[in-house]
Amino acid sequence: MSTVRKAVIPAAGLGTRSLPGTKAQPKEMLPVADKPSIQYVVEEAAKAGLDDILVITSRGKRAIEDHFDRNVELELYLEQKGKTDLLKEVQAITDLAHVHYVRQHDPLGLGHAVSLARDHVGSEPFAVLLGDDMMVDDARLLRRMLDVHQERDASVLAILQVPRDEISAYGCAVADPVSEGVVRIRSLVEKPPPEEAPSDMAVVGRYVFTPDIFDALERIEPGAGGELQLTDAIELLAQEQPVYGCVFQDGRYDIGRKIDFLRANIELSLERPDVGPELAELLADLVRRRHLS
Repeated sequence: MSTVRKAVIPAAGLGTRSLPGTKAQPKEMLPVADKPSIQYVVEEAAKAGLDDILVITSRGKRAIEDHFDRNVELELYLEQKGKTDLLKEVQAITDLAHVHYVRQHDPLGLGHAVSLARDHVGSEPFAVLLGDDMMVDDARLLRRMLDVHQERDASVLAILQVPRDEISAYGCAVADPVSEGVVRIRSLVEKPPPEEAPSDMAVVGRYVFTPDIFDALERIEPGAGGELQLTDAIELLAQEQPVYGCVFQDGRYDIGRKIDFLRANIELSLERPDVGPELAELLADLVRRRHLS
């Protein structure tokens, strides 16, 4: 059984949920505190030991490639100005992992985006981390998923229990408990209406796949909008071999949702010693003034 070494980050979407902020820049480059959201995703993969990363991009996403590349002029400027802390921070971005890129030329869905990783991944298992789904948990969930994959030699999904009225935004899983925090997936339904959803268990943006997912992706038919749905391929896979899920609750920010984007900025900034105390005072003052008004 191969150890998972590679991660795939689909980042080709148009970012329509974040307009107008994403009209001229990738949604994955929107800053959370002082880092673009995709940097958190790459850092998570690196913390879990995945140092070979393929980013699926599209037209207009060149800023992602530039961010993880060297900027010799900037580094020289920071060195000359004696800004050593900033210099180290900028250089560390380039050293996070070996980052590669492939373009999705047509918006044919998440399943199609993942299928483009086949040549890079080959016959190895691999992880998929969605570029606008931030997990700020020191990579605990991803490491747990990798452990379950190693133990069971099977694909593993991240499962989040959500309010029933939110399940229509996700793939919905029917699953049986296996051990604490681990379930076996029986079936999946893509974005069901709340009244038709078979459970409140949502499949969210972390996956560990065996290479068999590529064959499943080749066998599914396009759905709404002509897109290949990753959920449909996982459903097919689950009918032919065991697929497991790791249930979690904390640490996730869906950066495509504006309220989650704002929450991430506030919560992560509050944790920073350089701005956290001042921000906490500012927020408390705002609450007091709103209460008085």
